[in-house]
Amino acid sequence: MVASANKEKERPGDADRYRVLLEIGHELAATLGEDDLYEAIYRETAKALEASGFYISLHDQSLDLARIVFYADRGQVRRVDVAYRGSDSKVIRDQTAVLENDGLEDRSLMVLGDGDSGVTRSAVTAPMIHHGRVLGVISSQSYEPGAYTEDDLALLHGIADMAAVALENALQFKELERRRREAEQVEEIGRALASELDPEMVLGRVVDAALDVLRVDGASVWLTDGRDGLVCRVAASGGAVKLPKGLEWDLGGELERVLVDERAPIVLDNLAANDLVPPHLKEYLAAGSAAGVPIELEGRVAGVLTAGSRQPRRFGKDDTAVLQRLASQTSIALHNARLHANLTALSITDPLTQLPNRRRLQIHLDHEVAAARRGRALAIAVFDIDNFKHYNDTFGHVAGDEILKAFGDALSEENRAMNLVARFGGDEFVAALTDTTAEGVNAYVERVQRRVKTDEELAKFQIRVSAGVALFDLDEMATVNDLIRAADADMYRRKAESAASRKAASR
Repeated sequence: MVASANKEKERPGDADRYRVLLEIGHELAATLGEDDLYEAIYRETAKALEASGFYISLHDQSLDLARIVFYADRGQVRRVDVAYRGSDSKVIRDQTAVLENDGLEDRSLMVLGDGDSGVTRSAVTAPMIHHGRVLGVISSQSYEPGAYTEDDLALLHGIADMAAVALENALQFKELERRRREAEQVEEIGRALASELDPEMVLGRVVDAALDVLRVDGASVWLTDGRDGLVCRVAASGGAVKLPKGLEWDLGGELERVLVDERAPIVLDNLAANDLVPPHLKEYLAAGSAAGVPIELEGRVAGVLTAGSRQPRRFGKDDTAVLQRLASQTSIALHNARLHANLTALSITDPLTQLPNRRRLQIHLDHEVAAARRGRALAIAVFDIDNFKHYNDTFGHVAGDEILKAFGDALSEENRAMNLVARFGGDEFVAALTDTTAEGVNAYVERVQRRVKTDEELAKFQIRVSAGVALFDLDEMATVNDLIRAADADMYRRKAESAASRKAASR
């Protein structure tokens, strides 16, 4: 960093001024990094003008907001966060350079120095204008009154013109770099989403991606369940402005027209004042802005991906374009995840009774036996339909299928939600009962047998079922098959006792 001397600099003539500006132009044109450019503007200005105090501010014309981005005092660069309304500045408002030779406290928006060491007394300030738009201002200040001339003002004006071109190039380069990194991030996110097969994990990844790529305060995925029209509920949310899961938003009226009918993004620049945001949402969103894009599944709008910021007017076309790409990837990933979930469900579900099949039972019992080894009670009941082959041969396979479905329903309806009932194969079924005693599993068997006698479908065929039970015993059992064999043995014992009783009764 080159510190400015407080002594008066030699005033360049016209030829020297052109030479100085040419040298400065070459230096600034070769600098593409935004922070490096600010330092270069300061350094080159300080070579030609008294610059004991110096600052650069950028102006956002759409918000009429100017913000100090570079500040140096007596050669020391300092960090500040100073913002002001652009139209309050004569330099920005009138797009003209200004010379002040004393009394800056009354006539300047930014006076450098402090009360202990004194404040600057004179300044030259010029707008950085590119294609008629004020990008910002640069100001060179001195602790001495009358430090600058009209020639100095003209020189700074020339520096500001070249700085504007260099700044526009730097901002465009920064934007290109941002878009390149953004494209890489979105591509990487797409690969990650494509490989994720858990719908919940897909939604979490999408929220994280929106937060990371857009650098926003909050992101949420809202989904419909297809039953309440266009009522969306928060399925996943994250960030500093995190919405509670299940929070509802009815996408009616204008929201329906834009998001559902036109399938287009929507931007809400001021959440606090926007009538499209219902009152119960405003208490979570507070002030700021938001953008949303539709999520499509199988040709219909199934939800909305939103991003929120505490800043008003935060979102532009580039931001909504990113959200649209993320929403498109979300649609593909959710479709794949749901398809996988459906295929998985089909692979572990008996197609006739819609009960879990033998594979699903094995997975469940592996988990439950592991818990039983740690001390949790586990009991199973096995059932089969007595003389089922006779019913198939007598009434046909269609009737046999109806008997199996009716019996499966009976088992499920008499069971607790935390337990599992599965079709083991043929006319055999198994119920796994967690945290159940011998009395509990036998009571379940009795309920099922009573239900069989009163069920309309089963009673007309005079169906009878046999059952056996077993409790997991750590001393006698090592595997799931040991538990099932014990229940089978109990069932055959009960069958034998029942047959003996019927034989004795017939004598």
